[in-house]
Amino acid sequence: MALPELKQTATDARLSALELPKGGCLTAARQAALARVQTMGLPSRRDEYWKYTRPDTLVQAEAVPAAVFHNDEEPMFSNRDRLRIVFVDGVFDAEQSDDLTLEGVRIDRLEDICCTDIHWARDLYGVLEARGQTPVERPLAALNTAFATDGVAIHVTGTPSKPISLVYIHANEASDAILHHVIRVEPGAEATILENGPAASRFNKCMEIDIADTGKLHLVRAQGRDHERRAATHMFARLGTESVFKSFTLTVNGVLTRNEAVIELTGDDAVAHIAGACVGDGDFHHDDTVFITHDAVNCESRQVFKKVLRNGATGVFQGKILVKEGAQKTDGYQISQSLLLDDDSQFLAKPELEIYADDVACSHGSTSGAIDETALFYLRSRGVPADVATDLLTLAFLAEAVEEIEDDSLAGDIVERLEGWLSRRR
Repeated sequence: MALPELKQTATDARLSALELPKGGCLTAARQAALARVQTMGLPSRRDEYWKYTRPDTLVQAEAVPAAVFHNDEEPMFSNRDRLRIVFVDGVFDAEQSDDLTLEGVRIDRLEDICCTDIHWARDLYGVLEARGQTPVERPLAALNTAFATDGVAIHVTGTPSKPISLVYIHANEASDAILHHVIRVEPGAEATILENGPAASRFNKCMEIDIADTGKLHLVRAQGRDHERRAATHMFARLGTESVFKSFTLTVNGVLTRNEAVIELTGDDAVAHIAGACVGDGDFHHDDTVFITHDAVNCESRQVFKKVLRNGATGVFQGKILVKEGAQKTDGYQISQSLLLDDDSQFLAKPELEIYADDVACSHGSTSGAIDETALFYLRSRGVPADVATDLLTLAFLAEAVEEIEDDSLAGDIVERLEGWLSRRR
């Protein structure tokens, strides 16, 4: 079926500004992804899963310029021993990066993979993204698979002694970055991946994660600093038997951020936790869209998202739990909540459950409200200034999401960053 004229025009304009990388073992995957984009068309507000978020600036041919933010604050995770992999405006920077050698893991650049005839990532690149297009189309992810020229392939075979840190630096006000990462965790292996930085004026990132039986992966990322940036990120994860995947995202700035996560639990006794906390002020639009599929027995999933909004900021949550026939003893939990610090901000939520098994425990809930006046009065009656009391209650509200981080020291880093952001905006 032909695309509507406006969608076809927008898609053609975006594709004409890009060049499909040629050669290497990823060519077939790229061509298939391009075909998906051409068939689906890029998103518009008429699409069901984009009705709360305007995709215009994410799909137009050129990125909207975004000022580079400078301050004296140290970037997230700077005080940690980690293997740094740095990208500047979406391009790998060897001088700022560490040597990519670490026990228990092999790391290759996407550019190097493209120049070879065979690589383990060939059998994964674009595969999970393609699977994630059903039942909901995700054309920006397919666009990424087709045109990404940089990123890393991370093959975890043991337990690395320190986290792998992906650092995204924004240096050019007109930068338009497309990065694609592929991660494979072998049986019994375990790793932690950190992500931080504004990346570019416009950032399209896709991460495909394949966790084998009994494998474990922890992902902690921080999006922030440059307020005028725009980003669309996609995370596709497939979990094997008794595997564990835990993800947490902190967002503190950005004109427009859309984070999509598509997770499949395909092996019995798998566990997937995905959480996020954001604080937005003024011209701020933040969208979390999550789709978790239970396709095995006795699996557990948790979605915990908290948003603090003020001065006209907007938060969006679209979360779904799909329990397939035969996925008995599923434990699915979903909560999305917003704290509105004024009457001008808004929170738009669309929680969903779709269940085809009869022995399950699934729940979802969504609330939106203001600061608890009783708690605020209590703190003020003990001599706590109003703005400090508001910050304390805000941190308490966000605590459930932050507690999803398994590493207490990393959770402490997140809380410290939140405290700093709130104190600067009193």
